Amino acid sequence: MKLILTQEVPGLGSPGDTVEVAPGYGRNYLIPRRYAIVATRGAEKQIEQIRRARSARQVRDLGHAKEIAGQLSTLSIRLVSRAGKEGRLFGSVTAADVVAAVTAAGGPDLDRRRVELSTPIKSLGSHTVSVHLHPDVVATVNLEVVSA
Repeated sequence: MKLILTQEVPGLGSPGDTVEVAPGYGRNYLIPRRYAIVATRGAEKQIEQIRRARSARQVRDLGHAKEIAGQLSTLSIRLVSRAGKEGRLFGSVTAADVVAAVTAAGGPDLDRRRVELSTPIKSLGSHTVSVHLHPDVVATVNLEVVSA
């Protein structure tokens, strides 16, 4: 199935990219969540608009992304969460929790979809979280999870 992405999908592509995916993946996941539209002749006009907007954002965002990465590297971020006696959290730390902690520490506003947790954070201690600010810029955030 040939689709045009309208939003960034990790591991698949960026807005405006034309991708070939399995029919079930496109029909049951990408299209209902409005991550993609079916590639037709009429949709090609939308592709150009999406690409123009993306290129304008990328040129403007590259320098800004490097600046944000510098800010994130200097922050010390503490996240307070409830934990048991052995240091295991009740639940886990989500991307939204990380964004809230960065904002509370005086950092820039981030999009939770840009925060990548390689493994779920379910214990107290120091953890490293990646933030994809730009295709060329990936910032790492040191997060310290402490007991409430």
